[in-house]
Amino acid sequence: MSWYSLVSGMFYLVTAATLAAVVGTVNTLTGIVLACVVFGVLGMLFSSYATKTGLTMALISQRLFGSAGALAAPLILAATSIYYAVFESSMIAHAFDATIGGLDIRVWYAVAVAMNLPLVMGGIRRWMDKYNAILLPVYWGGLLLVVFLASAKTDTSGWIDSVPAEPVALAAPGWLYAFFIYLGVLVLMMFTMDFARFGKPKDAKTNGFFVFGPFFYVLVYLANGIIGIFIAYAAGMDGNISTTAIVEYMIALLGGWGLFLVWVTQARINTANFYEASTNIEALFLRVFRRRLPRVSAVLLCGVITYLIMLTDVMSYVLVALAWQGAFIASWVGIMLVHILLHPAGDKHGLPEFRPGRVARFSIGAYVWIFTSLLGIGMFQFGGWVGSTWSTPLTFIGAALLYGIFTKRINHSPVLSRPNDPRDEVDDIWETFIECHVCENSYVAVEMDRDPSKAGSPAICTACATVSSAFVEACHRDIDPGRVGAGVTVPTVAKERHAASYE
Repeated sequence: MSWYSLVSGMFYLVTAATLAAVVGTVNTLTGIVLACVVFGVLGMLFSSYATKTGLTMALISQRLFGSAGALAAPLILAATSIYYAVFESSMIAHAFDATIGGLDIRVWYAVAVAMNLPLVMGGIRRWMDKYNAILLPVYWGGLLLVVFLASAKTDTSGWIDSVPAEPVALAAPGWLYAFFIYLGVLVLMMFTMDFARFGKPKDAKTNGFFVFGPFFYVLVYLANGIIGIFIAYAAGMDGNISTTAIVEYMIALLGGWGLFLVWVTQARINTANFYEASTNIEALFLRVFRRRLPRVSAVLLCGVITYLIMLTDVMSYVLVALAWQGAFIASWVGIMLVHILLHPAGDKHGLPEFRPGRVARFSIGAYVWIFTSLLGIGMFQFGGWVGSTWSTPLTFIGAALLYGIFTKRINHSPVLSRPNDPRDEVDDIWETFIECHVCENSYVAVEMDRDPSKAGSPAICTACATVSSAFVEACHRDIDPGRVGAGVTVPTVAKERHAASYE
């Protein structure tokens, strides 16, 4: 249900309605169906991989790009999530202002942001899951009521055959153009990694289809798209489509219940936006400043940043910023897809390597990521209408091809060949808990390493290893397979069990 918060969002309604005004209803729905197929397949693959490994997007990026090369990944995802939170929060604020009024819009901005923050401070299990489960039927019931009232009030018999009043010159067929627009939301694959890691391996196939795969995207893209197109047609928007216009039409039809529906729509999806932003801010803060940022502080920081951006002329730059970030995201998804296909068994013990002391600082993947992302940005900025239309798919394809070629031909891996791996010293890496010599907490062997900067190479957890520069430096001097087993202390199996730090 936390993941299904992404089902609701004015973005999906407005995008479909806007595309229908440009390329017609049939072309739009054709592009949406193609998007459901592509995103559905990707969702199944990415969610299955995340469930099997339990790794976040930030941690798997260390395997793809190296410990230093991966720093940009949580930054990009956090920034993108915050931009989406800005959009959704603005819609709530403007709906409150138009319906209730009485306060400066900046006050309504603060109210809209503040309403969401407590819901994500406790993480997925404590509040988000329950809150979104309760409001999901409210969302669908409200939309169906809007459709019923709109059809009763207006003649909507020609909505499925609707075509643009004047043909628009496009750099691709109408259905393909619509598909490319939806392809610009590949950031959902990054979201998938962070949510699907909580799933049970035995439920991977079921969750892959119904939660993260085809069934989910039929609801998100197709169902929302059909409703969005229908509402815009019933309202007679004639191409002058905006989020504000659709919100105002809903409120006009439902009155106070329309305002409640808008709040439900935006508040639900904002829980996912703020969750993604805050968790990746935590990961970035840990790696850059080598300090742990408390969860509540990370959520509050995201709220402050979101509010400050809302006070600016956000529309003058946010679309360009999202397009630039979109190039990095499309490239990341292409590289990740190839990695999953080429390394289904992982590096060792059925897992990809992610521990900071066992991956290089930079890898071939990092250079492919940077090159193809910059190429995509260049196409968007200087390629005219053709470049802006084709930049996302070509960036995705180019990154996948280059990463696949370099991986197979050069046979280069960022995984360091270091001795004394705690995973090799236990029978079950998921059930054996080892005590960290720094924080003195015990974690599963999966995320434990040995600290060559200390005498006897005592065990150290991933979180403590990340904040220790002495550990990282010692690890790069420790690359000598011939020294396996030298001077190693026996791992401590502790009775006290803590949740894995990377969760």
